[in-house]
Amino acid sequence: MIVNERVVSYIHSLEHSNGEFLDGLEAYAKEHDVPIIRKEAESFLKVLLAVHKPAALLELGTAIGYSAIFMNTCLERKAKIVTIENYEPREIIARENIKRAGMEQEIELLFGDAMELMAKMKAESFDFIFMDAAKAQYIHFLPEAVRLMKPGGVLVADNVLQEGDLVESRFAVARRVRTIHARMREFLYEVKNRDDLITSVVPIGDGMTVSVKRGAES
Repeated sequence: MIVNERVVSYIHSLEHSNGEFLDGLEAYAKEHDVPIIRKEAESFLKVLLAVHKPAALLELGTAIGYSAIFMNTCLERKAKIVTIENYEPREIIARENIKRAGMEQEIELLFGDAMELMAKMKAESFDFIFMDAAKAQYIHFLPEAVRLMKPGGVLVADNVLQEGDLVESRFAVARRVRTIHARMREFLYEVKNRDDLITSVVPIGDGMTVSVKRGAES
């Protein structure tokens, strides 16, 4: 945890229910150890969506469909969400959840490798991208994500601080997570130093980056 546990608990106490359906998905995720967005990060994402009001969203990492459904409920105007999942058991569950939520027209679920699927998409197709997939792949997803963003578009990447372990030496973390540790550090350096992005690293949840793609006038 990167923020004091008492502070996080207090923030959670202020949150409201997202409705019976999403609350049920959240309970399912907890019971089956499916990682979904943390409550304080979820609230932050809701604010970003309210401010930016995107019309076309891309999500990398559907899991059971929780975030895609949540984002769709946050949007005041009709929008299109494309979400990608490459783990078939979860893709099947997510597709059923999207159907149960009555959001098949708003949410398009694609199954397959995100890099391959993004490569087939038209440049500047999205004005909001939410990255919550395999953390070691963020650095590889970044160029394609930026290509797909419209000028002024927003990219949000979740879980970038790895429970605070990212500030530790690679030799201080477990061997099994050293590749993720190295690639996430590389991702953070790149996303902070690209000339075409303005980025903030936000220590909320497990850490998020919020990037805006510079426009032609920037």
